[in-house]
Amino acid sequence: MGIHFDYKSTKSAKLMKKKAKREKKLAEKLAKKQAKAGSDKDKNNDKTIPLDQVITLDHLTNPEKE
Repeated sequence: MGIHFDYKSTKSAKLMKKKAKREKKLAEKLAKKQAKAGSDKDKNNDKTIPLDQVITLDHLTNPEKE
């Protein structure tokens, strides 16, 4: 009766711990993925003029032009 009784009484607690551990791991993985995607997004928002274009006065003075 000892092993079986102990297993049934602690089964729900073990399952809850396992579920919490799994959710924590998934949350960390998602946060890491979002941080990586955020840094890529910042690189795409860079407002520099490409090297193959000639810088003109219009580039410097017109704020609406992207």
